[in-house]
Amino acid sequence: MTVQKADLEAKLLEIEGVVTEVEEEARSNVVTIAVVVGVVVVGVVALAIWRSRRSRIRVEVYTQ
Repeated sequence: MTVQKADLEAKLLEIEGVVTEVEEEARSNVVTIAVVVGVVVVGVVALAIWRSRRSRIRVEVYTQ
C-alpha cells in the first residue's frame, strides 16, 4: 500500500476542519461562561450592597 500526496492532503484538510469546528464551539462556550460569571458577580455585589444597607448600624447623638 502506498500513500499518495493527495491522500495526505485530504486527511489533513479533514483534520483541520474538525479542529476548526471544535475551536469555534469552545469559543462560544467561553463566551457563555463569561456572561454567566459576570451576571453572578454583579448579583452577589448587588445582594451585598442591599444587605449592608438593610443592616447598617445607626448611631444617634443627642446634644443638650
